[in-house]
Amino acid sequence: MLGVLPWALWSRKIEVDERRRKKLNLNSLLILAGERVILVDTGLGNRLSDKQKDIYQPSGFMLPASLAELGIRDIDVTDVVLTHLHFDHAGGVVTGFGDADRLTFPRARHWIQASEWNMAKDPDELNRASYNFDRQLALLEARGRYELIQGDAEIAPGVRLHLAGGHTVGSQIVEIEAEDGFYIYAADIIPTMFHAALAITSAYDVCRRETTAAKEYIYTRLRERQGRLLLNHDPQHWELPVTQLPLPRAR
Repeated sequence: MLGVLPWALWSRKIEVDERRRKKLNLNSLLILAGERVILVDTGLGNRLSDKQKDIYQPSGFMLPASLAELGIRDIDVTDVVLTHLHFDHAGGVVTGFGDADRLTFPRARHWIQASEWNMAKDPDELNRASYNFDRQLALLEARGRYELIQGDAEIAPGVRLHLAGGHTVGSQIVEIEAEDGFYIYAADIIPTMFHAALAITSAYDVCRRETTAAKEYIYTRLRERQGRLLLNHDPQHWELPVTQLPLPRAR
């Protein structure tokens, strides 16, 4: 997860198990925008293989139950934004197995960058192991419940998607104008607080230069608006205020 940062440095601050695995969260984001119920990312889902379960030790697909606690049914979700199509962000698009599988949010439009969709459908050797999305793609296509976008787009009042790249070819972040302020959900551009430093990027990133540029964009936007950064994988920190973000680099 910490890419070029040596184990000897990050192991002092991060607790791991005997297999050097760090506990990570899968924080989805719920946005209520008028009559729209917008969900950002869907987590792992419940379709992991036994090998994947052994590797990742998931605690279960808790997203539907978490939404139900807020009084939101699967059919109430109007939009699902997928920041990218890695299995830990898009796996929950489909629930169930075999003939019983279905779209988890059957009435929702699923917003995906076209470049990300194309890579997931036909991944190259660099990306093949990161995508396990065939059934999800097939069901979205069959039901016609997806929207491909190219670049930036405002999908609802105050909810804007920005093409970032970096982590994957079509990674996107979400900018939110809320009643209590401005937020950016950075997905895997800044998955944990340890990735807030410009030079620290995930080993999964396909283009570190794009990731760094995306961070600079995020920090500039947050400073302009005195906003807050939302983290999707950090088990201790859900959000960071602008005062805790790195200063821009001198040019």
